[in-house]
Amino acid sequence: MVEKVIIMGAAGRDFHNFNIYFKDNRRYEVMAFTAAQIPTIEGRLYPPELAGELYPGGIPIYPEAELASLIKKHQADLVVFSYSDVPHIEVMHKASTAMAEGADFILIGATYTMLKSRKPIVAVCAVRTGCGKSQTTRKVCTILGQLKRKVVVVRHPMPYGDLRAQVVQRFSSYEDLEQNRCTIEEREEYEPLLDQGIVVYAGVDYGQILREAEEEADVIVWDGGNNDTPFYRPDIHIVLFDPHRPGHELLYYPGETNMVMADIAIINKVDTASLAQVELVRKNIQQHAPKAAIVLAESPVLVSNPERIRGTRVLVVEDGPTLTHGEMPYGAGFIAAKTYGAADIVDPRPCAVGTIQETYLRYPRTGPVLPAMGYSEDQIQDLERTIRSVKCDLVLFATPIQLTRIVSVDRPTVRVRYEYRDHDHPCLEEVLLDRLAAHISS
Repeated sequence: MVEKVIIMGAAGRDFHNFNIYFKDNRRYEVMAFTAAQIPTIEGRLYPPELAGELYPGGIPIYPEAELASLIKKHQADLVVFSYSDVPHIEVMHKASTAMAEGADFILIGATYTMLKSRKPIVAVCAVRTGCGKSQTTRKVCTILGQLKRKVVVVRHPMPYGDLRAQVVQRFSSYEDLEQNRCTIEEREEYEPLLDQGIVVYAGVDYGQILREAEEEADVIVWDGGNNDTPFYRPDIHIVLFDPHRPGHELLYYPGETNMVMADIAIINKVDTASLAQVELVRKNIQQHAPKAAIVLAESPVLVSNPERIRGTRVLVVEDGPTLTHGEMPYGAGFIAAKTYGAADIVDPRPCAVGTIQETYLRYPRTGPVLPAMGYSEDQIQDLERTIRSVKCDLVLFATPIQLTRIVSVDRPTVRVRYEYRDHDHPCLEEVLLDRLAAHISS
């Protein structure tokens, strides 16, 4: 008998799992996707052009809140959990909802949907959002580039717009970002790599993306999203850990899976964490991933014109996902404001409007900083309106991109960035090249 399926996702892993396992599998009939984490991604259709011949009408995408009613409506047999950075206990709450309605609940094995490449793959993943994957990816690209290898990055999906237009996306210039109508979140991941001269692929169909990336790459770097596992089978699996959230490597799905599979475990931010926090993370790695090489790293805060911060009333704008489902109360901007002597960090929460206000309500642990949310044009406008309504002397942007290219700001601005830096030996370069030698020797 055909099993009726609902796939729970967040516009990324869910589509990949469908494409690899369910798309042409006549054992199953996928009735719906549900959507979470990202605003306004529900209410769309996974189009027939992507869904395949078994789904001539496409597959509807509903809010996750409707899961129980969808199971009843479709008499679903199976619910497939397919998104990341979720507490283990929350995954089981969702499982309980599905099972109470009579549906089985499954997690697809991490390696089951990894595509095999004919080129070496280095994956950069993490145990939580906001551990420092992006700057580590850039460091890895620099190391590989010094070997005179052509490096291409394939980024974890962020298809928040027209899925038909996002099947395969190739970015080599800022003009490509404009043509693809990229959100702030996409720009934050792509722009720093483009500044490095690195070509970036992303999209929906990661089989087709892989074939195209292989044509121009000697080595492919998988740049993970959230704490998801790689879509491609890695030859070297690098996993980032955040000692500011010690123990989270054991508490979140599928971050713990990444830890267990790690070839290289990077404990990042050790310069701003306590020794006790670092040692707790180290102990967990040694216990659960004993074969992983442990590297200690820093993410130093780099500030343009730091003297402008001292004595001013500062509004801090931080990376959005780090504050939301990453659950950090603040990030690099807050640290920079404190380090360089801001007279006051102005709390933007009373001034928040529209979708920004909704973000604070949904993520109440966020501190006195402004998450740079920009998943839609309306949300970008709400971000701009919120910034304009805050009474401050200076806006401190701690996002990976130059946000003033996207939002108009009527106050002086200072940008905060962060890069990868080795803390001690062994350094990332020597460990990576040692482990990768057999794969790139030819």
